[in-house]
Amino acid sequence: MSTNKPLFTDFESVSSKQWKQQIQYELKGADYNETLVWESPEGIKVKPFYHSDENESSSEKKFEVSTKNTFQILQNIFVHDVKKSNERAIDSLNRGAESIRFTIENENISIADLMQNLPLQNVTYFFYLPFLSIDIVTKINNYATQSKANFILQIDPIAQLTKDGNWFENLENDFDKLNIIAGSSAINYLNINSGIYQNSGANMVQQLAYTLSQANEYFNRIPAIKHSITIEVSVGTNYFFEIAKLRALRILFSTLAKEYNHELECVIVVTPTKRNKTLYDYNVNMLRTTTECMSAILGNADFISNLPYDALYHKDNEFGDRISRNQLLILKHESYFDKVNNAADGAYYIESLTLQLADKALELFKDIEKNGGLISQLIEGTIQRKISESANKEQELFDSGKEILLGTNKYPNKNDRMKHDLELYPFVKQNPRKTLITPIIEKRLAEKLEQERLSQEA
Repeated sequence: MSTNKPLFTDFESVSSKQWKQQIQYELKGADYNETLVWESPEGIKVKPFYHSDENESSSEKKFEVSTKNTFQILQNIFVHDVKKSNERAIDSLNRGAESIRFTIENENISIADLMQNLPLQNVTYFFYLPFLSIDIVTKINNYATQSKANFILQIDPIAQLTKDGNWFENLENDFDKLNIIAGSSAINYLNINSGIYQNSGANMVQQLAYTLSQANEYFNRIPAIKHSITIEVSVGTNYFFEIAKLRALRILFSTLAKEYNHELECVIVVTPTKRNKTLYDYNVNMLRTTTECMSAILGNADFISNLPYDALYHKDNEFGDRISRNQLLILKHESYFDKVNNAADGAYYIESLTLQLADKALELFKDIEKNGGLISQLIEGTIQRKISESANKEQELFDSGKEILLGTNKYPNKNDRMKHDLELYPFVKQNPRKTLITPIIEKRLAEKLEQERLSQEA
């Protein structure tokens, strides 16, 4: 028997119309749309089944993905002590990490000391800078050029504005420095922090549109973008939607970039969201991050940095990092997620979600640009208001029990005690001060409930 013969060709095909007729019959008079079709917060109607003949009309829009290699496991390291950070990076690579992200808070550190004895072949090193300094960028560039290391800088003044409410200095000076960096950098330097939109409660269409608008601001204000742009994304537990979101992001970025004759693909770095993570019954966080990492893998993330289960209330620690890294190692090497490229291709449901999210996000993006662009709408407060409206709707669903976090608003363990285990403050921190714009505040769904439980602990 020929091994090239397609499966099931001996059976008569069943059209989507026939399926729907059978379903309608089984419903015994109940309305098909009201009973089986539900609508997401993004306004996407989800059907009970998807069929190939429904995709034929949109075949020319079929999602095209690169045939890139599998994702890399990214380990985050905050650099307080250079020697200890160097030792931790070496240890992380020995324990399964495949790339390292250093967060540098001091521009006077020695890059050579930080990189001492670290392998430079086949390892990518990210440098996240929460400040804007041409001097440190020059040092990192020089080291990368001399040692032929694969470095990626992450500089994002717009994220600084959205999170802090102020620029590093001001709009003009920040972009003057970025343009100087753009003219001299030999490595990727530009970053878009899309995660802040997800973690503050924006729906998926808003996340995609705001990310695209942020990219458009950079393309407009930095004419000489010659390197790939890194996009940081947070993913939640809406499994198939999150896969589609990442795929839609590549479509949208590629479409926009071509308008500026930018042919390079974006680099997508994914981290599980904090929005649905909980203080009580914290081990459930591992289940949440596992499915979120699976969405990231199937959505074709380039790098994945898992969130430790205790990240809300513990300082960085070896055990939490090891567990989070091992989750990815299991997915990659024991679940064989590294053996198949673009595993979601051909899934009609995911293809449909991808196109719908991309279309809706593009429509919102055009509206933002028509009304002055992302920065103008941030200054006016429009973006913050829209995110707040979306976040409040989700919060109401959680408070009413319609959106469930197991162990928190469903089947909570009343015997849990957390007050004496808090090394970090796990709630929104208030810092009243004068800012250019109202900052976009990241907030978890369970915060109010957890504060009430903490206040009742003996």
